[in-house]
Amino acid sequence: MADVTIWNEFRHEREDDAVAAVYPDGIHAPIADALADDHAVRTATLDDPEHGLTAGVLDATDVLLWWGHEAHDEVRDAVVDRVHERVLEGMGLIPLHSSHYSKIFKRLMGTSCRLQYREDGGTERLWVVDPGHPIADGLDESIELPESEMYGEPFDIPEPDRQVFVSWFEGGEVFRSGCCYRRGNGRIFYFRPGHETYPIYEHDDIRRVLRNAVDWAAPTEGSPRTFGERE
Repeated sequence: MADVTIWNEFRHEREDDAVAAVYPDGIHAPIADALADDHAVRTATLDDPEHGLTAGVLDATDVLLWWGHEAHDEVRDAVVDRVHERVLEGMGLIPLHSSHYSKIFKRLMGTSCRLQYREDGGTERLWVVDPGHPIADGLDESIELPESEMYGEPFDIPEPDRQVFVSWFEGGEVFRSGCCYRRGNGRIFYFRPGHETYPIYEHDDIRRVLRNAVDWAAPTEGSPRTFGERE
């Protein structure tokens, strides 16, 4: 069982009636529900003191899920520094949807993380392109979302260590929607679906991916590492 923290900006749900109708308790609520049977789960939001990500919370977190969109710039750099250090130490990080543009993901990637997008409510099909990867356990060959926001290439990220999903959209665009990385001792999985006006986090297969991703990203003991001068 992993200790999981779900961080949500929690602005759209309080400012937009259409979003509140889909996620009345916040986007973090269905994500927490999807994980609660197998993991110890806590939630944190942007407007909590220190964004809810104190040193104590992060020290107790095995995997951090992150959802942000309209207020990336409001996340304090000191908190980003703290999260960055914990990822390098071994904490897993799962940035969701528009968190591709979060301060922490851009810092870890070292690129702009920009992309193309279109909010049209069209169908998205996520193809499993690495069926042997643990994050794909229990899935069919694709996941179909009847309503979604389009993200399209080019996606300005480094080449992933493993590519688990590639999305296709009705407009013909494709997108790298499930990207795995290692930074220091930490595992990172960027997962694209999750626009705030569609009930994507209620979808059974999306919830399965989140559970699999937490299991994959949770730290393992491994072998000790030493640095510096050696006698």
